[in-house]
Amino acid sequence: MAATSYPVAGEEAPEISPWIVAISVMLGTFMEVLDTTVVNVSLPHIAGSLSSTVDEATWVLTSYLVANAIILPMTGWLSNQFGRKRVLMISVAGFTLSSVLCGMAPNLASLIIFRIIQGATGGGLQPLSQAILLEAFPPEGRGKAMAFWALGIVVAPMLGPVLGGWITDSYSWRWVFYINLPVGIAATVMAKLFIFDPPYIRRQSSYVDWWGIGFLAVGIGALQIMLDKGQEDDWFSSDFIRVLAVVALVGLAAFVVRELLVRHPIVDLRVFKARTYAIGVFMMTVLGFVLYGSTVLVPIWLQTLMGYPALEAGWAMLPRGLGSFLFLPVVGILTAKIEPRKLLAAGIVSSSISLFMLASLNLNAGYWDVFMPLFIQGIAMGLLFVPLTTVTFDPIEKARMGNATSIFNLMRNIGASFGIASVTTIVARQSQTHFNVLGRHVNIYDLKSRQMFEAMRQAFIARGSDAVTAGQQAYAALFGMVERQAAMLSFIDAFWILGAVFLAMLPLLLLMRRPGHQGGPAAMH
Repeated sequence: MAATSYPVAGEEAPEISPWIVAISVMLGTFMEVLDTTVVNVSLPHIAGSLSSTVDEATWVLTSYLVANAIILPMTGWLSNQFGRKRVLMISVAGFTLSSVLCGMAPNLASLIIFRIIQGATGGGLQPLSQAILLEAFPPEGRGKAMAFWALGIVVAPMLGPVLGGWITDSYSWRWVFYINLPVGIAATVMAKLFIFDPPYIRRQSSYVDWWGIGFLAVGIGALQIMLDKGQEDDWFSSDFIRVLAVVALVGLAAFVVRELLVRHPIVDLRVFKARTYAIGVFMMTVLGFVLYGSTVLVPIWLQTLMGYPALEAGWAMLPRGLGSFLFLPVVGILTAKIEPRKLLAAGIVSSSISLFMLASLNLNAGYWDVFMPLFIQGIAMGLLFVPLTTVTFDPIEKARMGNATSIFNLMRNIGASFGIASVTTIVARQSQTHFNVLGRHVNIYDLKSRQMFEAMRQAFIARGSDAVTAGQQAYAALFGMVERQAAMLSFIDAFWILGAVFLAMLPLLLLMRRPGHQGGPAAMH
């Protein structure tokens, strides 16, 4: 069947400041990224309000992530089929409407259904905004564009827990969803007024690769559920997780084979022929692994071992957002003056240093001991996101940008899921290992252990306990001390591993080509 096309607004698009375009697309994107974390702290309230357990309520998060991950890689194809502006407006409007429905949900089942719709409509916002920004700015201005984009992608997940905790405590968990309404309306109106399709966004064929869509949905969906529920179900000791692993492996393998053979694929994997792009996508996957892994790790550490309430733990994470917020505009300017790969190397090293600083802390750490490594990490995120995005997309021609940004964002999200699953597993397993090692040294034959036990027993007697009760309390206190130290060591292990993973990326920079700011097909060879 002959290729068809539809009228595109880009052919008669008026001259609009790229910064107006940037604000138009980032409103919806910031709202969507914020929503991935803002709900987390509200889960206990949602569970209680809807008469369900917290474990059941976690499907509110999982359902969103699964739907989001399935739509992400299809965004480029959807844009070519229906027009980028149309897809953007439907995404923002659908996300806003489903947010309101989530807030009105009468029970858990309906909330999960509305979250699936919310995840599906929000899945395309990140790659769409990135593709539009990369095209709206000239090649030499892409550093500034990506700095603005990164502000939303990096800062929003850090603001989410704080904002979600405050709204839930002050009002109701339902307002976590209702606050999207005014932002969504503004984003829809601005997209209507200021976003236009470029001439090369056109339908290549009426053929729809339903097999590709099916393999993608099954493979990505199974992988996301497996990573989200793995630690909870003790990984491969669970039949459910083993089945999901097999389904994910078969589904994704079939998807890759299908997309490489079919004439009009849903996701064009041939873009990986550009070596710099392929390396950049891999590095972004690792960046998602470390960024989101540490984002989960620090609040858990602060709440479980350092005694921080949930809201204060959220506030403690703000230095990272502050570092990114202050330094991202600077990095946007520096990208035009300094070779981006050098900035990327500085970001990798400084982020690793911040993680090693966290690994050097102990149970006596105060707020300012945590502040500095998180602030440095925030600066490092700017040095990572902006140059990495600029270098990765430099060899990609504009007509393939939507497809390329879809894959790029999908792999960052998959990396994030692997990172969260990995750090929670490391902490759980290593905590038990360290407890067994430390516990062997706390016995009646160890002088220091006997002295500590006796001091505790006397202290409990001084508080009014009888000798027998005081002895039991001393044993419990000693057990708790060993348990806390073992847990702290497990967090230290996780921080060391994340830092080492980052440093291991440095040699890959040598394989990436220096950006030529061409952005055309010549760079694809």
